[in-house]
Amino acid sequence: MIEDTMEELRSSIAKAHEALRRELSRIRTGRATADLLDSIRIDYYGTATPLAQMASVSVPEPRLLTVKPWDRSQLRAIEKAIVDSPLGLTPQNDGEIIRIPMPPLTEQRRKELAKLARGHLEDAKIAIRKARHECRDMLAQIEKDGDASADEVDRATKSMEDVVKDGTAKADEIVAAKEKDILTV
Repeated sequence: MIEDTMEELRSSIAKAHEALRRELSRIRTGRATADLLDSIRIDYYGTATPLAQMASVSVPEPRLLTVKPWDRSQLRAIEKAIVDSPLGLTPQNDGEIIRIPMPPLTEQRRKELAKLARGHLEDAKIAIRKARHECRDMLAQIEKDGDASADEVDRATKSMEDVVKDGTAKADEIVAAKEKDILTV
């Protein structure tokens, strides 16, 4: 019973790390990545469709993205969705393919993006603390029900704190790597 609770805690922390990585992948670092356009949705015959389902996105150069739609009649809609997105990109449409040059980031914009990354870190830490709180409540319930002794619950609580500490440290490492990537000119 205690081991199931600890496994649930580890799973929750892993989910928090995955969500953090997903959010950080959407932050632009000055280099082109296909993940950057994942959040873009295009109105395709009345349905908000992800760009990845309408076109192939490639990175031919470090500072250039290309979008080649499978249905050329949707070029204008894709271009409009990219322009309207909060990414601040300017697509160039040549009638067959959309090229998206990645402008260099200003120092101020780099600092704003680093601050945004730290905000995502705080969200991940909140999720980890919530998982710790739920684990602590489950351990207290296990002890109250008499399914485990007080000593076993104390050992599990210490183990829980170590798991949470490691999870928080790993989240810090993930964001530190992203911040380094953002602030590198």
